[in-house]
Amino acid sequence: MPGWRGWPALLAPALAADPAHVLHRNLAVSGARSADLVSRQLPAALAMRPHLVAVVAGGNDTLRADFDIARTATDLDTALRELAAAGAVLLTACLPDPGRLLRLPGPLARPLARRMAAVNTVVHELSRRHDAIHLHLAELPWLRDRPLLSADRLHPSPAGHLLIAREFHACLAAAGHPVGPPPAAVLAPPAPGRCADLWWLATRGTAWLARRGVDLLPGLLALAAAETVQQLRGRGTELDARAEAAARAATAGVPGGPGRG
Repeated sequence: MPGWRGWPALLAPALAADPAHVLHRNLAVSGARSADLVSRQLPAALAMRPHLVAVVAGGNDTLRADFDIARTATDLDTALRELAAAGAVLLTACLPDPGRLLRLPGPLARPLARRMAAVNTVVHELSRRHDAIHLHLAELPWLRDRPLLSADRLHPSPAGHLLIAREFHACLAAAGHPVGPPPAAVLAPPAPGRCADLWWLATRGTAWLARRGVDLLPGLLALAAAETVQQLRGRGTELDARAEAAARAATAGVPGGPGRG
C-alpha cells in the first residue's frame, strides 16, 4: 500500500535525537530462509559496517518440508557471530506460532508449533550468547488484537509493525543505548475483515498456497498423519520432548560465543 513502512523503517528515525543522523538499509527478502541470510544478506550487511543490525529469521525455515533445526541454528549462529565480531549491536526476536496465527486444525498446527518452538529455543540461546537485544515478539497480542495482523494472518499489519518498532525502541532504551523519541504513530488502514481475508485468499493467497503445496504440504500432511497416530497412542508429549531436545542439541552443536548470560 502507498506509504507503507515496515518496523525497521519506523524504528530507524527513532534511534537518534536527529533522524538525519540515521542511515537505514533494508536487506530483507520475502521468503528468505536462514541459508539465504548467510549466503546473501550477511555479506552485504558486513560490507556496510553497521552500528545496529536486526536479525529476525527462522520462521520461513519452519514452513518448508526440509526443515532442519541443526542447520537453522548453524546459519543463525554464523550471522550473529560475524556481525557481533564486526562491532554491530544485534536485535533479535522470537516469532509467533504460524499454525495458531492461521488457525490450522490441531494435527497440522502442532507440528508447526514444535518447529517454531525449536527455532525460538535456538534464538533465545544464541541471543544470550551474542549479547543481543532480544524482543519476545511471540508474546505480543497477535491473536487477541486482530488489527495487528495483515490479511494473510502471518505478517504484521501497519499497526503491528508500529508495535514491533516501539517494543524494540523500549528494549534499546532499557539496555542503555542512546535513542530518540519513540517511533511516531502512522496512519493505519482499518483492520482486515472477512472480505479482506477472502480477497487475499482468492488472489495472492492462492499463489502462496500453491507454492507451499509443492514443498511444504506433502511433508506437513505426513507430519499430521504421524501426529494423529502418536496422539491416539498418548505419545504427544514425547514428540514435544524430542523436538525440545533437538533444539538444545542444535545450540550445543554450534561454537560458543560472547555473552553475559
